[in-house]
Amino acid sequence: MRYGYEVRDDADYFDDIGEVKVDREMLELAEHIIDRKLAHFDPAKFEDRYQNALVELIKAKTGDHPAPKLEAPRPSNVINLMDALKKSIAVEKGGKAEAKPTRAAAKSSPGGAAKRQRPAAKARAPAKGGRKLKKAG
Repeated sequence: MRYGYEVRDDADYFDDIGEVKVDREMLELAEHIIDRKLAHFDPAKFEDRYQNALVELIKAKTGDHPAPKLEAPRPSNVINLMDALKKSIAVEKGGKAEAKPTRAAAKSSPGGAAKRQRPAAKARAPAKGGRKLKKAG
């Protein structure tokens, strides 16, 4: 449901669309697709997982039971495309088929955060014609 101020006049949106002549074949195709996909809506086929989890949590809290434990997310079989491309290029060149994992792969791998190290800060060379700044102190 909408409040009155939320409802806009359809002319505001559809006036810019001119009259379009649709080919008979295209119209028949659209009607065919609609007829094939037309079905009775059965809300029982859908599950509201958010509502179910909320009801379980409320039941647990009102019954002095421990909150339901969530399953740990399963590791997915996600392939890092950059690593795959680098490996493919290395094989083509006749090199090793081993590619270094990228930052994204290091972050997503278990223990990746612990393995990552930041490179040491490098001193910048002054730009041509630039001056070096003296350290205070």
